[in-house]
Amino acid sequence: MTDPAYDDWQPRLVALDIDGTVIQWVEGTGQDNEEIAPAVRAAVHRVLDAGGHVVLASGRSIDGMTSVVDLLGLHRGEQVWVVASNGGVVFRYPPVDVVHEERFDASEAVRAILAEHPTALVAVEEYGVGYRVSHHFPPGELSGTQIVADVDELVAEPVTRVVIRDPDATPEEFVELGRRLGLANTEYVVGWSAWMDLAPVGVSKASGLARVADALGIDAHETLAIGDGRNDLEMLRWAHRGVAMGQAVDEVKAVADDVTAPVEEDGVAVELARWFLPDR
Repeated sequence: MTDPAYDDWQPRLVALDIDGTVIQWVEGTGQDNEEIAPAVRAAVHRVLDAGGHVVLASGRSIDGMTSVVDLLGLHRGEQVWVVASNGGVVFRYPPVDVVHEERFDASEAVRAILAEHPTALVAVEEYGVGYRVSHHFPPGELSGTQIVADVDELVAEPVTRVVIRDPDATPEEFVELGRRLGLANTEYVVGWSAWMDLAPVGVSKASGLARVADALGIDAHETLAIGDGRNDLEMLRWAHRGVAMGQAVDEVKAVADDVTAPVEEDGVAVELARWFLPDR
């Protein structure tokens, strides 16, 4: 690499998205598919061997992330930092110790969306359980147990994150919906399907990672982030080096500093090999 911005540079903090980045997303299995390629696991451990920190940053809930921390073997006798719920929750593990969480009133935004997509599914996180949902989500899309409740009950109190899912709609329809409604006082991110995450204004993976970096005494200049989805946009902008996976949508690639191989070709391992060689 000849870019002078990276001369003699090696990240001290590596932030990794999970689905579509560390783990290949397999349609129909969702979060039930938790297999990590040996090359990716080995590359992550080279970061740890060099004294770096690897922080998972995902839209998943706490319950959907701890198993991936275990699979990667990130904890070497001490707690590691994790950013969950698209930055809404920052915790350490093991055991789970919630360090910071953001809650907000999602009722107005949820009702505005349901007015146009009345059959859409709604879910809010329930620590240690999984989710409370208006109806059961398709298999593999949510981790943990799903407890069915009325929508009014789901948003009666401030929440950390809300998921809106319409299996009969398209992601393009949801992107347009978010733009049209405005969703005052709410951040929103549309996923690969007609899936919308709602969060408090100013909360993102980047805000969560900034808290972690500050706690570790690490400057943003010393960070590398890799992701593939629209919920990774702020994270890729925040990091000194933001890298998009090869299969990422054009919107994500456009804000990234570079594009690595797709998840099927171990893109995380390809990128990390630039900075953490086996003999380095």
